[in-house]
Amino acid sequence: SHGRICQYIAKESGSLVMSVGYRLAPEHKYPAAYEDCLNATQHFLQHLEHYGVDPARVIVCGDSAGGNLAAAVSQTLAGRSDLPKLRAQILIYPGLQALDFNLPSYQQNRGVPLLFRERAAFYVLQYLNGNATNLEEVLEGSHIPVDIKLNYRKWVSPD
Repeated sequence: SHGRICQYIAKESGSLVMSVGYRLAPEHKYPAAYEDCLNATQHFLQHLEHYGVDPARVIVCGDSAGGNLAAAVSQTLAGRSDLPKLRAQILIYPGLQALDFNLPSYQQNRGVPLLFRERAAFYVLQYLNGNATNLEEVLEGSHIPVDIKLNYRKWVSPD
């Protein structure tokens, strides 16, 4: 689905663009997509000379769920000393947190097409386990135990 934009980015930036066709939810639940992206990126980094790519110029990028995957792959590879370091990550409207769907950004944009608040929560549930029966609990915020919310309030809070 992203072939044309990848071609455009490659042409305009003079770059080689590798696009990963990862397995999709709900047929393939977490961690299938993450594993696909991680494995493809690791393989690419291990074979850069085959592609004629400068190891100091590798960037990962993703939009929406792909932004989440790009961030997760970047974090996983950050501690690896056996692979070249990623130069950067580009995250385009990434889905980065599913702890609280009541933060100001979700409230302010709850009715903005295309990704309404309820739809965002629904897709997170599809990605994780393919089951959206507890959608209302997720929207209310009762899906996360209080002690975990307290642990993450430094990073996920209205403040």
